[in-house]
Amino acid sequence: MKVLVVDDEPLARARLAALVAEIGGATVVGEAANGLQALEMAQASGPEVVLLDVRMPGMDGVETARHLARLPCPPAVVFTTAYEVHALSAFEVRAIDYLLKPIRRERLAEALLRARQLAPHRAEALTALPGGVRTHVSATQQGRLRLVPVTEVRYLVAGQKYVAAGFPGGELLLEESLRQLEAELGARFLRVHRNALVAPAHAEAVERGDDGLYHVRLRGVGLAPAVSRRLLAGVRERLRGR
Repeated sequence: MKVLVVDDEPLARARLAALVAEIGGATVVGEAANGLQALEMAQASGPEVVLLDVRMPGMDGVETARHLARLPCPPAVVFTTAYEVHALSAFEVRAIDYLLKPIRRERLAEALLRARQLAPHRAEALTALPGGVRTHVSATQQGRLRLVPVTEVRYLVAGQKYVAAGFPGGELLLEESLRQLEAELGARFLRVHRNALVAPAHAEAVERGDDGLYHVRLRGVGLAPAVSRRLLAGVRERLRGR
């Protein structure tokens, strides 16, 4: 079994790697200090299990796990944390294991066995995780996981099956609904149409187009989402008050 160890504390990573070696039947294929590094290593080494710290600066363990679920072969995740058991009840009911620090070898061995047994359900469990506001959006492109910081996203426009997240240089097609994204990211985005949200921080102007509709011109991208007549006054007021 290939294991990736993720923790922002070097001593914690070293101890976990040593425990995995003592248990046998598993090999540590990498050690990552943060979520972004973990995602890069996961794509390069293809671990079957990720031992993932919950509380890390930047991208925390919960968000990292949600991005891991988008990999073509998502690994099983075992959270490592100093939280009390009751704070992790949501993880437990979704069949994802967790280890309370300081971690005992016997408990780690149980968690690795459980992760192996739960492999068929790993992606469903990870995508169902509760969590705070994410720092990145992600999608698979040409077999690789692509991540874009939320701060770089200019618009979220709903299509028939996906939501397009536009940023300078391209788009990501997200599987979440526009309603879900608005509920999570609404503080950073503004609804301008029933099928579109824009980032006010990147809005340059509201202009009337050749089609007779008003559009929001956004810095760094070519698409200018349409503004519905019902929302036009509110959009103008919000952008004036930035």
